[in-house]
Amino acid sequence: MQEALQSIWTERLHILTGKKAEGDQEYLRIRESLGKRDMQLVKANVSVHTSDQKPDSADHLPYQAHIHWLYQGKSGRYYKEERVEPRVFTKGEDIPSQHVAENREALPVLLGNTDETIRSSRFHYDRREAVRYADMWWNSYNPAYRMFEVDCTNYISQCLRAGGAPMRGQPDRAQGWWYTHDNWSYSWAVAHSMRWYLSGSTSGLRGIEVESPLELHLGDVICYDFDGNGRWDHNTIVTNFDEYGEPLVNAHTYNSRNRYWAYEDSTAYTPNIQYKFFHIV
Repeated sequence: MQEALQSIWTERLHILTGKKAEGDQEYLRIRESLGKRDMQLVKANVSVHTSDQKPDSADHLPYQAHIHWLYQGKSGRYYKEERVEPRVFTKGEDIPSQHVAENREALPVLLGNTDETIRSSRFHYDRREAVRYADMWWNSYNPAYRMFEVDCTNYISQCLRAGGAPMRGQPDRAQGWWYTHDNWSYSWAVAHSMRWYLSGSTSGLRGIEVESPLELHLGDVICYDFDGNGRWDHNTIVTNFDEYGEPLVNAHTYNSRNRYWAYEDSTAYTPNIQYKFFHIV
């Protein structure tokens, strides 16, 4: 299996470097995305980590691929991007590991304005601290919090809290934005709920929707509806910018650091993808 995996990833890296013209669609999109941004790939490598558990069968091996690449912009500036992809090698085919969907239960639109005690309160959002936290935990899990199988929104909430965003609404899960080890609001851990909380909150943690990713700052949030069906699936936090002012983001579930914000190379990408850009105020 190891030899087969090595061959598969060698082929994918050859797509990125242009040595191979066709193949894995995800990596063709990565190459296309770099070309659109005038970025030149300098170096790419991958390390494969198999699970400590025994394979489910002789031809079924869950593993993680830790991908590193270094690319250079027109100005000469270098960018390092990392991703960790959970995958399964089964019956001679290498496929992404299937994660459970985000919480799909019917949720109210979270306006988040019922806590009168802090309606007029203000807070200082420390963007650098939010980014520092995002970089510290991009590929690991803070033991002070629960880890969710679909962890993207839980991770973003932790980053926002590290930046000083105040929690409120406890114990009503359908109100506010809050976490305890035993319970949490829907907006803390469900991507769809966080998107509506950010746009509807009138106190404490609030987001102002902007039209373009170029209007975002460090520590701001991008929400993703991959299918364009009105159900928001994913959230990321802005941790850096390329030389054109385009955001680079960190995320969990498929753990990523300094990833280009558009996710055009994601296995979840569809041509119907929709985005919401929120500036934290």
